[in-house]
Amino acid sequence: MSHNSFGHLFRVTTWGESHGPALGCVVDGCPPGIRFRLEEIQSYMDKRKPGQSRFVTQRREDDIVKVLSGVMLDEDGETMITTGTPVSMLIENTDQRSKDYGEIARRYRPGHADFAYDAKYGIRDYRGGGRSSARETAARVAAGALARKVLPDVTIRAALTQIGKHKINRDNWDWGQVDNNPFFCPDAAMVPVWEDYLDTIRKAGSSIGAVIEVVAENVPAGLGAPIYGKLDQDIASLLMSINAVKGVEIGEGFASAELSGEENADEMRMGNDGHPLFLSNHAGGVLGGISTGQPIVARFAVKPTSSILTERQSIDADGNNVDVRTKGRHDPCVGIRAAPIGEAMVACALADHFLRDRGQTGRTR
Repeated sequence: MSHNSFGHLFRVTTWGESHGPALGCVVDGCPPGIRFRLEEIQSYMDKRKPGQSRFVTQRREDDIVKVLSGVMLDEDGETMITTGTPVSMLIENTDQRSKDYGEIARRYRPGHADFAYDAKYGIRDYRGGGRSSARETAARVAAGALARKVLPDVTIRAALTQIGKHKINRDNWDWGQVDNNPFFCPDAAMVPVWEDYLDTIRKAGSSIGAVIEVVAENVPAGLGAPIYGKLDQDIASLLMSINAVKGVEIGEGFASAELSGEENADEMRMGNDGHPLFLSNHAGGVLGGISTGQPIVARFAVKPTSSILTERQSIDADGNNVDVRTKGRHDPCVGIRAAPIGEAMVACALADHFLRDRGQTGRTR
């Protein structure tokens, strides 16, 4: 299987499967001299790990990250310093239950990657989906945590804005609420609504989709390049690569089709500090593929989990018509744990473009 790497100068390769002994990543191109502590990486892993509420899969994984290469310890014995060589990180799988998937070893789950994988490779890892499992994203979060250290002044945050048909009230947006509930929800009033709704979905053995918004603030103007190296192009590509993502938009996105030119234009004035002041941000912080200095705003839609208890019509590997229901431990809304993954992918895109810009222009913005 090829195409397991992304990025140009900050280049990430992930490896491992859902039910293998471990998974991880190799980050090549991380600049030397980046200082971090292991608990900084672990804090982001803890945000993504399963089993933290009744609204996500009950698979129990501690997701303890180990750094195997590319660093030296400072004199304090705790601070790691990157050496400029590949940084390899490992996360062990400790709670696999492959027997849960025995009934679908030769059956294709509707809406899942089972058939497509078999059609391409002639073999598939049915145990949790192998590489198509969202379990793979743990390695991305580890890489994203390191990417943030390349961007020390940039703040990257994500929040759920919609589960099923239930959307937040954006007037209630409060970043302080995101870490105070199991949904990464910025609207405190929506939390009990989502709790009741997902309890119904979970008890029915079904699943539902979600929308996640990622906001990167204090991104310097000038990152990205016209045409084939657009910053928003690469952000969209990395967000689209997350398992179960079916749609991505930047700024107003599809809603911009309903705006007039006057409404969509982000008007400008010169600020008192001598820097441009934008009067709106319909563009989501990117114009012509290059960052404007405005907050970068991206949203992505995650489809419902395909592994559900309700029987659905399908076929098996022998061409027989079958009915498929999936036992095991699954997320009723996989989008809940996608918030830290979205943050990680935006961090990796920004770190890569920061290094590309420095290499081309010689500036450290």
